[in-house]
Amino acid sequence: MSEKNYIEGEQILLIDSKKRRYLIELKAGGEFHTHVGAVLHDDLIGSADGSSLKSNRGGVFSTVRPTMSDFVLKMPRGAQVIYPKDLGPILMLADLFPGAQVFESGVGSGALSMTMLRAGANITGYEIREDFAERAKKNVKAALGEKALDRYDVLIRDAYEGIEEKDFDRMVLDLPEPWSVVPHAKTALRSGGIILAYTPSIVQAAKFKEALEGNGFALIETMEVMNRTWHIEGQAVRPDHRMVAHTAFLTHARLLST
Repeated sequence: MSEKNYIEGEQILLIDSKKRRYLIELKAGGEFHTHVGAVLHDDLIGSADGSSLKSNRGGVFSTVRPTMSDFVLKMPRGAQVIYPKDLGPILMLADLFPGAQVFESGVGSGALSMTMLRAGANITGYEIREDFAERAKKNVKAALGEKALDRYDVLIRDAYEGIEEKDFDRMVLDLPEPWSVVPHAKTALRSGGIILAYTPSIVQAAKFKEALEGNGFALIETMEVMNRTWHIEGQAVRPDHRMVAHTAFLTHARLLST
């Protein structure tokens, strides 16, 4: 069997005739039930990526391996996830690179974690809720495989109270009060390192910027990302009626040596 074919245990995306997407984990003998009938996992295991099949009632499904974006939107959640439109810019703004030593807090459902891990980062995560930490590790394993967990160390700790580890290249925060972490970031980040915070409110972003300015950080920038898709059908071309506008502000800065 070619490695391009589906194997038991991997995640597969089923897409029905109305473009609805379903994320399933393939298990021998398993079944996925829909309003147009059951899809047998055994019919999928061994089939090629991008193939199609019918349910036992004639419903037609396309099958593909999920992209990272697909997985983030469909995976089991404990906490609200950071959406794909922000995940890509975070990789660029934080300048993630293979082998980067990254501090992350809080890890939530693991969307940001798996995105940074796939970029090659090594992550030390602080999370105050054990159920969130376990969910994040399960999602990382499902998306990237068990080997990714070797680069993912999640600790049940509160970043507001301090950061024990040192010499991080990057620090990425998804917390209600990221400014409370800034004094600890000053000693945990290496000189020239980058810090980034994801904050839903501009008031949070402003308080974070103020803390950065008082703790040796420079090159501070705040931005947001808006995502608008377009409807294209023949000569009928227009923006879609719905768009993903504000989700959060991304504020990033660099630590300068003093």
